[in-house]
Amino acid sequence: MSSSSKKSKTLDPEKGQHLFYQMLLIRRFEDKSAEQYTKGKIRGFLHLYVGEEAVAVGVIQALTEEDNILSTYREHGHALARGMEPGGIMAEMYGKQEGCSRGRGGSMHLFDASRRFFGGNAIVCSHLPMAVGMALASKKQKKNQITCCFFGEGAAAEGEFHEAMNLAALWEVPVLFVCENNQYAMGTAIQYSHAVLEIEKKGAAYGIESTAVNGMDLMAVMDATDKAVDKIRKTGKPYFLVCNTYRFRSHSMFDAELYRDKKEVEEWKKADPIPAFQDYLLKQKLITKTELEKISARVDKEVQEAIDFAEAGTWEPLEDLTKFVYSEK
Repeated sequence: MSSSSKKSKTLDPEKGQHLFYQMLLIRRFEDKSAEQYTKGKIRGFLHLYVGEEAVAVGVIQALTEEDNILSTYREHGHALARGMEPGGIMAEMYGKQEGCSRGRGGSMHLFDASRRFFGGNAIVCSHLPMAVGMALASKKQKKNQITCCFFGEGAAAEGEFHEAMNLAALWEVPVLFVCENNQYAMGTAIQYSHAVLEIEKKGAAYGIESTAVNGMDLMAVMDATDKAVDKIRKTGKPYFLVCNTYRFRSHSMFDAELYRDKKEVEEWKKADPIPAFQDYLLKQKLITKTELEKISARVDKEVQEAIDFAEAGTWEPLEDLTKFVYSEK
């Protein structure tokens, strides 16, 4: 387990409380999603982000509204941290046409162009070359715009990862590669899939500045991301950030989770980023217990409203079955 790093960044109460709210929203949204899945309300694949909240929140807080974000199929946390509506996300998972992708994408294909959130991408590593292309477009258009690309360490063993890193370095494009190293990819321990376990060392092969950080520590992730983003904006060059983290739940709801010891999971839960950040806020007098209770109640209300919105949503008419599939001309 990664050791906790020194919290060098300072926060004001408003921002600290907002960050805590975001992490708590992600956690309870994911827990409720699992519950709805067991009730048969959500079908297909469902990959939950429980345990990794500090990465999405810590990274995305450093980005502007004009920056691009691409993610994997474990993207609910990124979407919520980006400000997408919980109701639109839940409706999407229900398959309702009020969902953010009209109910056609489901859990793995959340999309919101208005927030420059360009997907959940279901094919492992498929979005890394896309991120390089988007960053190249920003460079050619002379936009002060970063493309942030989240992926897991499983993707770092794919050929597209190396192609994307190579082209990003060769073309000097403003892309932030964020590897969420949760140690197991789908279900294979990292030591059985990577010859070099320090994922950040792979960036050096392409001349890309790289940093590894404790992904269970929100403040550490924020500090590292702020520095990375500042460097990209100043140089226009890519940056590789590895966040060593851990998912508390199985890979997906279909996963029997026979590949790791339950004691290991419980040990990692001691490093849960949410109570750790809560304790930090209390010790720094950035929040009171009353304010914590208000945030908790607000999150519960918003998650329930998301469920109600999805339940009240409508199914797409059968006559629209081929809409967006075949050209009407």
